[in-house]
Amino acid sequence: MEQFNRDHPGELEMITERALDNQQSLKAAIVYLKKCFNQTGGIHIYQRMDGCELDDEDGTTDGNLQFAYDGEDYISLDLKTLTWVAAVPQAVRTTQRLNQDEDGLQYQKYFYTKQCVDWLKKYLSYGKSTLQRTELPRVSLLQRSPSSPVVCHATGFYPDRVVVFWRRDGQELHEQVDPGEVLPNHDGTFQVSVDLNLTAVPQEDWGRYECVVQLKGIEDISTPLDPALIRTNGEDKSGLTIPIIIGFVVLLLTAAAAAVGVFVYKKRNGSDTSSENTEGQNPAPEAQPLTTVCS
Repeated sequence: MEQFNRDHPGELEMITERALDNQQSLKAAIVYLKKCFNQTGGIHIYQRMDGCELDDEDGTTDGNLQFAYDGEDYISLDLKTLTWVAAVPQAVRTTQRLNQDEDGLQYQKYFYTKQCVDWLKKYLSYGKSTLQRTELPRVSLLQRSPSSPVVCHATGFYPDRVVVFWRRDGQELHEQVDPGEVLPNHDGTFQVSVDLNLTAVPQEDWGRYECVVQLKGIEDISTPLDPALIRTNGEDKSGLTIPIIIGFVVLLLTAAAAAVGVFVYKKRNGSDTSSENTEGQNPAPEAQPLTTVCS
């Protein structure tokens, strides 16, 4: 931000003024939307979410602009067809009016495919050391039991565009595997797991398999399916097995004590009514469908 302010003096003040102007526009929008949805009072939320995308490999760009009201989609802009799309009946008239504004549509296209992308490139250059860094993954082979799938687990990598797969005799496997989704770690890096089912594979053939991790900017990381490299639940290298068992026993005793306490409390208070008798009482009223269309 210090470098940004040096390169663009006065920009922060201009953005602040624009935000204050937008605040008034948003208030007016909520007044309009309350009429659309035939509402008189209460607390309401009007949201706008937009952004642009740049693929630095092929140079393609994309963008999105969408609005929501009270947590539900309201309208959105489809840049491919350059038309506004209504998500609810109350937004039909609004989209019809916006779709007649050809100049407005062309401006939105220019902004999200050119101007926004130019700013995205600037932001990437300012935060290059963080946003464009590369963190190498740590790869482990895990197995709960001898009959369980072998899991290839890669963690600690950045960015999140990683490919993890199993190979047999140099060929990528599409069967026997169960790929997982990329998940975030608490430190800003990512992790992913891919399971390999070896139920019908004799152990003497395991040497034909390997887990491969591909991350942009680094060489492929290949881990052979070697029983000596597989970590299992039966291992006690860290000495954690006994504390875990003790903790589990304590947890069971605590749960049992809590159950006894609840039973005694119910007996003392004459409350021996089953949960089935209390379910369904005072249900929340069902929301009525809104059919009003703004004029």
